[in-house]
Amino acid sequence: MTSETWHIPVMPAETLEWLVTDSDGVYIDATLGAGGHSALLLQQLGSGAQVFGIDQDDEALAETARRIDDERLKTVKGNFGFIATLMHPGLHGKISGILFDYGVSSHQIDAPERGFTFREDGPLDMRMGNLSSLTARDVVNTYPFERLRNLLFEYGEERRSSAIARQITESRPLESTADLRKCVEAVIRGPHLVKSLARVFQAIRIEVNRELEMLRNGLDQSLKLLKPGGRIVTIAYHSLEDRLVKNFFRTGNFGGKQEKDFYGNIIRPLQPLHNRPVTAGDAEIQLNPRARSARLRAAEKNTEEVPK
Repeated sequence: MTSETWHIPVMPAETLEWLVTDSDGVYIDATLGAGGHSALLLQQLGSGAQVFGIDQDDEALAETARRIDDERLKTVKGNFGFIATLMHPGLHGKISGILFDYGVSSHQIDAPERGFTFREDGPLDMRMGNLSSLTARDVVNTYPFERLRNLLFEYGEERRSSAIARQITESRPLESTADLRKCVEAVIRGPHLVKSLARVFQAIRIEVNRELEMLRNGLDQSLKLLKPGGRIVTIAYHSLEDRLVKNFFRTGNFGGKQEKDFYGNIIRPLQPLHNRPVTAGDAEIQLNPRARSARLRAAEKNTEEVPK
């Protein structure tokens, strides 16, 4: 795998602007990848700072080690959905900022053997790391029709989910990404095919990696880690992720309903730092087309104690 295939950090200047409040603080890059954001973060931080980089992909951790030689960076193998467990209890309540850059990394998409892309043939894998045993092959070959239809509709927002799920179940066994693509092509034709392929592959990838569950867990646990005034910055790439982040930042829960404590006080553990997500500029999109769909949000932990 060449270095050119690795993820280019999205909105790097904007990320640092909203994330860094203490140049000698402790920060977590919860989606380390090849260390693009972490490298820039280290350049901005002082000698007393520390950065923890979390990733479940061995290839990503190896690439970061090759690229970054800085004693202030400590890498941790794991899924950010267990971020509180991955961090030493002594760090709880002392973190200045946490970055979540969601979605699949460019190097994973560009590697056919990982099974993320419908543009080239490869095995039905789609795992972001080796910590999970569930693969895309398991999903398409063992899930009953109703469960498959529902995940294509909910995670892929695919209108023809029923017809595609039926085609998949009738075409079993599926052994490769090409087999899965043929199932979608049998249902969708014309200019909408590429979008439907992207939705189907996205839905199965989300299921395999429990992405939305891990997103919720990671944000929830971040409240234990952040110090008062500490910040969370997220970069989401589709509406399912962005909606959960927006609700959590505004209300402290993922349903978006404002809750109150026993005394009628509004429970608001975080303060969103802007009303609308930050998006990449035209110049960045031209250089990095994958930044087009990125939506950055930031929130700050309120200084008062979070109601239990």
